[in-house]
Amino acid sequence: MSTRPGGSAPPCIHEMVAAQAARTPQRVAVSHGDRTMTYAELHERSTLLAARLRSDGVAGGSPVAVVLGRSIELIVTLTAVLKAGGAYLYLDPAEPAEQRGRILRDARARHAVVDAGTRGEVAALEHVICLHDEMSAPAPVADTAPAAGPDTPAYVCYTSGSTGEPKGVVVPHRAVHRLIDDPSWMKVLDDDVFFQLTRVGFDVSTFEIWMPLAHGCRLVLGPSERVDLAEIAATIQAEGVTVLWLTTGLFHQMVTDHIDQLGGVRHLLAGGDVLSPAHVRRVLTAHPHLVFTNGYGPTENTTFTTCWTTREPGDAARVPIGVPIDETSVVVLDEQLRPVKPGQVGELWVGGAGVATGYLNRPGATAEKFVADPHAGRPGARMYRTGDLVAWSSDGTLDFLGRRDRQVKIRGHRVEPSTLEMELLGHAGVEQAAALVHTDDSTGDVRLVAYVAVGRMPQEEHASFGTGLREKLRDVLPTHLVPWAIIVLPDIPLNGNGKVDRSALPAAKIPRNVWNEYVEPADAVQRRLAEIWSDALGVEPIGADDNFFDLGGHSLLAAELLAVLQDEFGVSLTARTLYLRPTIADLAGEIQPDGDDHDHDSTKGALDVPAR
Repeated sequence: MSTRPGGSAPPCIHEMVAAQAARTPQRVAVSHGDRTMTYAELHERSTLLAARLRSDGVAGGSPVAVVLGRSIELIVTLTAVLKAGGAYLYLDPAEPAEQRGRILRDARARHAVVDAGTRGEVAALEHVICLHDEMSAPAPVADTAPAAGPDTPAYVCYTSGSTGEPKGVVVPHRAVHRLIDDPSWMKVLDDDVFFQLTRVGFDVSTFEIWMPLAHGCRLVLGPSERVDLAEIAATIQAEGVTVLWLTTGLFHQMVTDHIDQLGGVRHLLAGGDVLSPAHVRRVLTAHPHLVFTNGYGPTENTTFTTCWTTREPGDAARVPIGVPIDETSVVVLDEQLRPVKPGQVGELWVGGAGVATGYLNRPGATAEKFVADPHAGRPGARMYRTGDLVAWSSDGTLDFLGRRDRQVKIRGHRVEPSTLEMELLGHAGVEQAAALVHTDDSTGDVRLVAYVAVGRMPQEEHASFGTGLREKLRDVLPTHLVPWAIIVLPDIPLNGNGKVDRSALPAAKIPRNVWNEYVEPADAVQRRLAEIWSDALGVEPIGADDNFFDLGGHSLLAAELLAVLQDEFGVSLTARTLYLRPTIADLAGEIQPDGDDHDHDSTKGALDVPAR
């Protein structure tokens, strides 16, 4: 648990930025390409726009849709919405219009700020300010600032969470202040240069934007359009970026392909998914001056809940998520909501000043996930149930072990796919990893499929690499955690937030990935057996010498296969036959009329022989 002593109410975000503008009015606040804006200019322009928003009725944390591309005008607008007493709701113009419309309807927003290119997006809203028009319009008369306090909503961040249904997380000023005021987990220097790269609709942008502006640093905005990694790396180097946040996917790619361009970075932060220990070691070894932080936290607890900060490469098998940050409390509970002992796995619950107000216009969902915090000293304080599985390690840090809602049952065993992902990341040559659960529609069989990114490895080496990797996993993992197949790719697709886009992973039929050479089936019976196996296993091609269990078969699937063989060939084979003769060639010998050593015992075995 980490708390900061109480006292007077914390200031709002815009008040922190205004105070910084008063201290260093001529210092550059924001730069984008060849354009810059000083703190004085940011304060002046945002104050004028805030007055216009207030005249349109913005107050008390009312949501204001902001539909602008990454630009200096965007930063002015976000600041102005806060000054007006509103909560900004960012809608990315690059996202599908249907998605933006769905969010607007759910938020019931009445106000919006757009430019000429996005004006049509919000035509149905009651109050719309178009920045293009405002450039020539007379400035509104400034009025007195509205009442806004620590618990006034500052922004609404839509997240689909684990359900796929977008929900607006309402985050108050108090929660952002707790993140950026005086962090104990990082040191902010006057001459630091922060890089704003993530989508503003992603909660990490809270750290990227408001941390530098509250401390008088320069905020560099990334390219307006999506660009390749090389251009991002070149911008980081050219702008002299010293504090950089990268999502896990971008971090792995940057370390693999552009590690030299990170030489000017003083503090590198990453997170959002399972981090590769090898990549962390690689960047800290290449740049010994660098400080690295693994930041963990759900949107509902304002960007970061825990942080692990280090300078040492270390040799741990996984990257911990660290300890609670300032004004944050955490508890790890079992299914009966009892605290677990160190080393035991439990679900993480979080409390403190960072907890969001709840979900916009969804009291039922809010009541389910946000509950009263019995340990807080503040009336009305609540805890948030993350759904993440963690364990306290012996050194007092937390290890992230996956999502409760990603757990599945595979042959009676409860499996968390991230366990396999972390194991894969520990193997040489694996730059990124993802594990998916595949359910066969015809049989209901549940299997793990692994995807690994290998970067510039020659295409002709992919098959042997995947086969060898699966064999290594068989030596260290229980059978139910060994993936049914490993699909080797140059890169793993990332979504707009820089996280692994599991929905975009290829769903093609799995290629064979067993150690032995492929041998063509020799006759009609072997060819038909190969077709039956391919349909049952979802693997192709299958050779005469391929082992059923090496291909991903198991005892339950074996029972179904034996039933199919009885219908197809009119033979009754025991489970023992398949275990003793697990290849196409061997099994064909049992089926052929002239085969020897028939084992047509009519007694069906219980299939209690463990799969290899």
